[in-house]
Amino acid sequence: MSAHADGHEKKAVLITGATTGIGRAAAELLAEQGYFVYAGARKDADIAELNTINNIMAVRLDVTKQDQIDAAVALIEDEGRGLWGVVNNAGANVVAPLVAAREDEFQFLFDVNVFGVHRVIKAFAPLVVASKGRIVNISSISGILAGPGYGMYAASKHAVEAMTDSLAAEMAPLGVHVAAVNPGNFASEIGLTRCKRRIANADTDDWGLWEERRQSLLESCRERLETGIAGEGTPPLAVAKTISRALFEESPRFRYMIVPEQGEAGVTIAAGMVELLQFNGAHEHSYDQEEMRRLVDLAWPYGTGEKSMMTDGGFGAFMEALGPWMMRAGADGEN
Repeated sequence: MSAHADGHEKKAVLITGATTGIGRAAAELLAEQGYFVYAGARKDADIAELNTINNIMAVRLDVTKQDQIDAAVALIEDEGRGLWGVVNNAGANVVAPLVAAREDEFQFLFDVNVFGVHRVIKAFAPLVVASKGRIVNISSISGILAGPGYGMYAASKHAVEAMTDSLAAEMAPLGVHVAAVNPGNFASEIGLTRCKRRIANADTDDWGLWEERRQSLLESCRERLETGIAGEGTPPLAVAKTISRALFEESPRFRYMIVPEQGEAGVTIAAGMVELLQFNGAHEHSYDQEEMRRLVDLAWPYGTGEKSMMTDGGFGAFMEALGPWMMRAGADGEN
């Protein structure tokens, strides 16, 4: 086992969906940083290309196929490096109004984005536990937001958020840290893949009241394919750097939002705040505005990473801090 530049042993990481976009950027960055990357790919040409990069070994891995997942586990075990981290990056996107969406589209999306994550976690958890390593789930700002046409995709990423929270609590006693990375709109081929699927179904789909919108999207997709535009937006290097932080920084967070511009950050944070205030409103146990400010002060060190619910006295310490606020003592300044 070779030594890493900072004196640590070279840690090995598995990245699913490492062919393009965020997964490819993360694989290349981690390899450059001296880590060893098992890069998940599905096609022979992609596997061959990845295998030309130093510190990268391509692994045939379709997260919807259990036999390929099992084979990847066996390969990594045989390689003998152990496995420090898993990055669940493989994902798909389907856009359609919910009342017009086909059930098989919904099932496909969850098979990749949700069940695929679950399959990989289950299969590789023993290796990560043995290393007391890290699991990083690539969620999205759509794990918080949900706009018109994105109901299916947002539902899958909301599921990833819930899975990440539960898994973090379950794995912490075993020495494994679990985090979500929530990218905004970075350049990726996920939109191009979505376009190919939309065009393939152009003659069979019907969005009813939204059919005019579907035709507009079809025209846009045809233009993208004709011009060869694979991905739009900011290159995903910033996301790759964030993944590296989640995997290796000494005091990792539980969530990392990374967006290319301030507006995306603002709308995501505001949406989360609005949902919180909607929960708080119009019932007999609501808190007033001053009490909500008190909650922000109490939760701030846990939300910013200054304290952790997994350490620093654990979840019990957090609940003890919240106790007076929950009993409405916060409004008159009592602790």
